[in-house]
Amino acid sequence: MWYLCVFYHRLLDYRKPEVESLADLFGAFTDDHKLEWKLPQHHHPDSPFHFVNLPSEEIARNVANRSILVKGLYELWGEGNSYEELEEAIKNYPDEQKLPYLTSESSFKITVDTFGKVISFQEQNDRIRDLSYIPFKGRVNLRNPDHKFWLMETNDYGSNNGLPPVVQKRVFFGREVGAADRKLLPTYQLKSRSYLGPTAMDAEVAFLMANQAQAMPGKLVYDPFVGTGSILVAAAHFGAMTMGADIDIRIVRDGRGPECNVWSNFKQYGLQMPLSLLRADNNLPPWRSGLKEVFDAIICDPPYGVRAGGRKSGGRKLLKGIKGPYTVPEDKRTDHIPSTAAYSLAECVHDLLDLAARMLVIGGRLVYFYPVLRDNDSIDTNFPEHPCFELVAACEQMLSLRYSRVLLTMVKTRPYTDDIAEVAKIRHLEFKENHLKWMEDGNLRSAVFSPADLQLGDTGDTKVGKESKPKYRGKYV
Repeated sequence: MWYLCVFYHRLLDYRKPEVESLADLFGAFTDDHKLEWKLPQHHHPDSPFHFVNLPSEEIARNVANRSILVKGLYELWGEGNSYEELEEAIKNYPDEQKLPYLTSESSFKITVDTFGKVISFQEQNDRIRDLSYIPFKGRVNLRNPDHKFWLMETNDYGSNNGLPPVVQKRVFFGREVGAADRKLLPTYQLKSRSYLGPTAMDAEVAFLMANQAQAMPGKLVYDPFVGTGSILVAAAHFGAMTMGADIDIRIVRDGRGPECNVWSNFKQYGLQMPLSLLRADNNLPPWRSGLKEVFDAIICDPPYGVRAGGRKSGGRKLLKGIKGPYTVPEDKRTDHIPSTAAYSLAECVHDLLDLAARMLVIGGRLVYFYPVLRDNDSIDTNFPEHPCFELVAACEQMLSLRYSRVLLTMVKTRPYTDDIAEVAKIRHLEFKENHLKWMEDGNLRSAVFSPADLQLGDTGDTKVGKESKPKYRGKYV
């Protein structure tokens, strides 16, 4: 059945992949049904209004209620370019579909919503009164109605407000099937989090990552760069068991004291505590040989050198052979902080893919961010590959004119073997060569914060000109 899907107008590249991931989680993909999308008439591809084909109302409700970017999913009763066309469409909608929600035993509420403009309370009431041709018999209940109906309107609101262009006015009326929990993000916002670090993941993005990984009760989710645990907090909210590791023992063991650490973040929200937090190096994983297929999902934000650089065990002297391996004496182990060395992005991603290929179950998901530099409003889509994985989603978030980060979602489709490990090494060498070419003009941080992002005004001052901003923000949203 086709439903009207209305998105929040942000993180545009993430919207459809999130719905598709959740639809897969709730069983929408079968031999008899494939998820389909189509745009309403005269709508821009980045419009918040889309039609989506889902097999049942239950699946639609589950997807909408769990989603972060879906404002609501609606059974559409009518649409048109004017209110006269809308009235005709609603009257022509089958009575057997409408009448069960119009009975005298049920209560209802009608909400008027507009995209790109604001209308007064009086105008909203006038539009609701104009719906008198719909034979509602129940009583109005604005707080807790049995059925919620929405009247939604989009119009030509001009081209200078950063919204996708509208060719013609369009009006929709429908019954709400499901909607996102609006209290979720304010509850988990970072400014109220008890323990934060400089790279703590924004709550909205962390929940999107958890949805891409299909976190749910009974699944075990691992973050090899756990930091202050922001991503695992989102996974735990959806009922998943969690486990994390970080190379900095001060983060996973100490935090800022017994009442301000990674564990306190879970305690703050009443979530199930992680099974374990390890001091571990992604370059030298702690797992015993032969251990495979443990985790259902691996979700992480690898250190790629913009806000924080990657580190691996060893130190300069050890890696250069000046100093041999050593054992820390028992009396110094408590306060010992192991020496570390720089950890390149290419090496980090290769180790991450190898870890995921070994430790994920078949069908398990690897969800992680990968940085890219932009060139003439395009990005390099030469993403890391591995023979065990299929790339199912790549969601770009444009952070500046020169730099984006892409959320990659990969599904494990083949078991890990020695032969596959050899093929993966060859692909890693090819990727590393491309990676070095991509970085030949300098390291990622210097490229991201290059003065090329700025424009010189007539006075010679370095500043961003107001006229340089695009009329439609697109991936800036």
